[in-house]
Amino acid sequence: MPDTPTIRYYHAHLYYHDDQGLEQARRLADVCAERFEVQVGRFHRQPVGPHPLWSCQLSFAAENFGDIVPWLAIHRGALDVFVHLGTDDDLYDHTQGVIWLGQSHPLKLDQFQRDDSR
Repeated sequence: MPDTPTIRYYHAHLYYHDDQGLEQARRLADVCAERFEVQVGRFHRQPVGPHPLWSCQLSFAAENFGDIVPWLAIHRGALDVFVHLGTDDDLYDHTQGVIWLGQSHPLKLDQFQRDDSR
């Protein structure tokens, strides 16, 4: 059995698919950044990386998970939120270390290499 990975950070990806959803994501990210220590990434108008929808990434420290994720669960509105941990193993982080707030969506995982040294 592999060692338990070290969680260094979390990402919460706000998912949307049109300009109305983009505006909802901007408002949610703004309020979240006012309340918590998060880094707000770019707001994409196309799928990027493994994400099947338009998205914006919120990055935050592992120790803030207990404050931020429950707040997102309550305030996400109609947005779906993909939360994953960050351990330096992208495939693990995007498959085993995930939480969905709202609907889940299939990710494009073929870009991740498996790290079998864990």
